[in-house]
Amino acid sequence: MTAASRFNIGLLEAAQKVPGKPRHKTREVKIGGVVIGGSNPIAVQSMTTTDTFDVEGTIKQIHALEEAGCELVRVTVPKPEDAGALTQIKTRIGIPLICDIHFDYKMALAALDHPVDKIRINPGNIGGMDRFRQVVRKAKDRGLPMRIGVNAGSLEREFNEKYGFPCPPAMVESALRYIEIAEAEGYRDIVVSIKSSDVLVAVEAYRLFAQLADYPTHIGITEAGKPPYAVTKSAAGLAPILLDGIGDTIRISLLGDPVPEIAAAFDILQATQRRVRRPELIACPTCGRLAIDLEKIIAELEGRLNGKRLPVKISVLGCVVNGPGEAREADIGIAAGNGQGMIFRNGEMVRRVPEAEIVDGLMEELARWETENAGRLATPGRQPGEAEGLGRRKLPVVAG
Repeated sequence: MTAASRFNIGLLEAAQKVPGKPRHKTREVKIGGVVIGGSNPIAVQSMTTTDTFDVEGTIKQIHALEEAGCELVRVTVPKPEDAGALTQIKTRIGIPLICDIHFDYKMALAALDHPVDKIRINPGNIGGMDRFRQVVRKAKDRGLPMRIGVNAGSLEREFNEKYGFPCPPAMVESALRYIEIAEAEGYRDIVVSIKSSDVLVAVEAYRLFAQLADYPTHIGITEAGKPPYAVTKSAAGLAPILLDGIGDTIRISLLGDPVPEIAAAFDILQATQRRVRRPELIACPTCGRLAIDLEKIIAELEGRLNGKRLPVKISVLGCVVNGPGEAREADIGIAAGNGQGMIFRNGEMVRRVPEAEIVDGLMEELARWETENAGRLATPGRQPGEAEGLGRRKLPVVAG
């Protein structure tokens, strides 16, 4: 008989075996043709770096963002000529257009005269409650949503004085006050962001807000800086938020060209399993035990998988130490070494192949897996939640 453990094994036996917190349920808000909140996919957003009144330059950059997969785009409107360009821009792009307003509430009112899909306003620097109410009323009359953006760098003096500095409680209280003002006007088409360049502050602020409100949130680490550190910093800050089920739109704020923001956002969503749009490819690091040309195999496999929208885990391990176990845990896997590999599907070894045929063998098993799961894959006519939990490791599926 095994001696009683000094550890509380009962805690382990009662623990959740398939980890992951449910999505924080928020109300739905429609931004052009994109609906966020509820069980809708977390939308990826970016912002142009051009002068908005440079219509051709702005449209060119938006088209590049669209090509990369951007789903919402924001342009700044600090001057009358920027507001004047919004109609031309809107008619020539395919994704919802958001106007970004700071300091001058008159620019917000002017922008709302154009066919934008959402307005982003920072109430902390707009010049007072009455001006904020005017913008709210016009957005309500136009039937357009608004993002209330609270930033640590522009938090109102009264909250800095109350809490001592721009801490999470101060930022959340600021957001809640403006929500209540908007609600008093009968306006609820609201999205909220509570951003900071401090990872710890941002994480805790979003957690606090989610405890108190059901409005959808736009998440990001503001002023993250220059890649590659900015991507690492954004991932460090957004992963805890996403893993808590928080977030309805996302932006990775990078210095320079905004196009790389899109791939970074989708990578973070994929890694946290909050929006899986492609196969998850697992490969072991190079070490002294590696007995096949793994880099060549992975490069070829990535090329063959390009464009596939399948929530499948594929494990490619180049040694016999961890290989069989990892291969069994993936939907499709291979444990290889000494010129050959064992292919696993759904936890069972199905065949052996020589090293030269590993990629072909994996693609053949992937085709079988896809056929077996055809009735469960996300399709344009199926709601995202209906396809969640697909795969041996339960990667969540999101249509589109």
